[in-house]
Amino acid sequence: MRIHFVHSLLLGGLLLAVGCGPSKSNEKAANSDNNDLIGAGSTFVYPVMTKWISTFQQSHPEVRINYQSIGSGGGIQQLKKGLVDFGASDAALDDNQLKEMPAEVIQLAESAGPVCITYNLPNLSKPLQLSDATLAGIFLGKIKNWHDSALKKDNPGVGLPDTAIIVAHRSEGSGTTNIFTTYLSEVNPEWQKQVGKGIAVSWPVGIGGKGSEGVTGVVKQSPGAIGYVEFTYAKENNLPVAAVHNKAGKYVEPSAEGATAAIDAFSSELAKDIRTPIVDPPASATDAYPISGLTFLLVPKDGQNAAKREHLKEFIAYVIGSGQDEAQQLYYAKIPDSLKQQDEKLLSQMTAGGQILASR
Repeated sequence: MRIHFVHSLLLGGLLLAVGCGPSKSNEKAANSDNNDLIGAGSTFVYPVMTKWISTFQQSHPEVRINYQSIGSGGGIQQLKKGLVDFGASDAALDDNQLKEMPAEVIQLAESAGPVCITYNLPNLSKPLQLSDATLAGIFLGKIKNWHDSALKKDNPGVGLPDTAIIVAHRSEGSGTTNIFTTYLSEVNPEWQKQVGKGIAVSWPVGIGGKGSEGVTGVVKQSPGAIGYVEFTYAKENNLPVAAVHNKAGKYVEPSAEGATAAIDAFSSELAKDIRTPIVDPPASATDAYPISGLTFLLVPKDGQNAAKREHLKEFIAYVIGSGQDEAQQLYYAKIPDSLKQQDEKLLSQMTAGGQILASR
C-alpha cells in the first residue's frame, strides 16, 4: 500500500513539474483566494508533503494546497518574490539570506531524513559499502571505475565489475545537494577546498538531473551510475542504497532511525541554533547515518490575509504534530520533542497585519 501511494505521488510530481511552470505559479499566487495555499521547494520532502496535504485536506475540505516540487533553491526564490505562501528547503537560510528577504521569515524544522547513495550495479552480491574518502573520490572524479582499489578495500570479497562510474547529481539549486556537499566538505579537505558546499556547486564530474526524480532516472537508466537522492525515490524505483562508513567505524545503511540518531547527537547544538547541520555525527553516535539532514518550512512571519494565514498556521501545526507519524511511514525521521517545542514557539509568532493569529 505504501509503495503504491509513493508511486502515484512521484508520478504526480513529474506531471506537476511539467504542468505548472513559473508563469502559472505567478498567476495562481496573484489570483488565489482565502482558501488557496501555494508552496514550493524541496523535492526531498515532496513525498511526505504530498501525503500531508492529502490528509490535511480530508479534514479541511475548504482548503486547497498546491505544492510545487521545484527544488529548495527554486522555493527560496519563489518565497523571496512573494509568489508563494510558504517554501520548503533542506538548506536553512543563513543570516545573510534572511537579510535579503523582503520581510521577516520564520524557519521551522518539519522533518528529517537520510540522503541515500544509490547505484546501478545489478550483479552486486551484497549492498555496496563506501568510506567517506571513497565517496569523495568518486564525486571528485578521481575514482573512475568500479574496479578501483579504494572500492575493493571498502568491499572485501565482493566482485565489483570492471565498469566505468557514471556520476549523477542535481542540475538545479537543491537542499539535498546542500546536505550532501556539507557532508563531503566536513569529511574531505580536498572537496572543501575545490568544491565546497551549498544548494548549487560546480561539480567536477557527472551528469545533472532535475530534481530527485531526475537523478533517480539517470541512475536507473545507466549501468554503473551512482547518485544521491531521498530514500523514498530509491525505494520506489527498487534501487539499492549504499552503507556509508560513520565516525564510529560502522557501515550504516540509510534509515529513519539512523537520521534520528544523527539528530540526537547534535541535540545541544540544535537547541542553540535549529540550523545546525547534522552530518558526520561524532563516534559516540554509533548507529547514526552520516549523511542526514533536517528539512525546513520557510514562512513569512507576517501577511495581510488573516483567513489564509490561519489556514497556513493550522496546516503547519498538523505537520509538526500528528503529521510526524505519517512522515515516519514514508522513511522520514520524526522531529524530536525538543525541536517540536521550538517549532511551536515560532509558529505562535505568526501574524496577519501585525496581529497575532487566533488559535483554533
